[in-house]
Amino acid sequence: MTFLRPEAEFAYGSGHVNPLKAVRPGLVYDVNESDYVKFLCGQGYDTNMVRRITSDNSACTSGNIGRVWDLNYPSFGLSVSRSQTFDQYFTRTLTSVASQASTYRAVISSTEGLTITVNPNVLSFNGTGYRKSFTLTVRGTIKESIVSASLVWSDGVHSVRSPITINSL
Repeated sequence: MTFLRPEAEFAYGSGHVNPLKAVRPGLVYDVNESDYVKFLCGQGYDTNMVRRITSDNSACTSGNIGRVWDLNYPSFGLSVSRSQTFDQYFTRTLTSVASQASTYRAVISSTEGLTITVNPNVLSFNGTGYRKSFTLTVRGTIKESIVSASLVWSDGVHSVRSPITINSL
């Protein structure tokens, strides 16, 4: 898929939400306070700064400094040098919020110059609360200031879409 607008993914706004489907999304990218603490520590925040944000005893230790790309958030973003080849991976975990068993397949929409893979590209869940992790890898070179792609997990009933944006420095 080629995006015609130079603003790429940012041109879409929040999009249209179907409230009936939003009540039963099928899958969610579940995140909690400790995930955000790892993210902040990975961004270079120290314990004092994190405690000001969390108002608790959270601390940055060698065991909880996370890769900033791995915050379990439904979007993927990357800044790279223009015209230089890059290879970046992201780790995410999906949680089933459907009561029945389901199998989701990854569908990638990309643009020229990018190779995007998902491993595994099929995830099976046995019902509510089951969690499965995957790795998304983005490789390539961009010549524009920003390019877009997307990952959609679909079971034929639910579609969980995640934008992927790469901008040049």
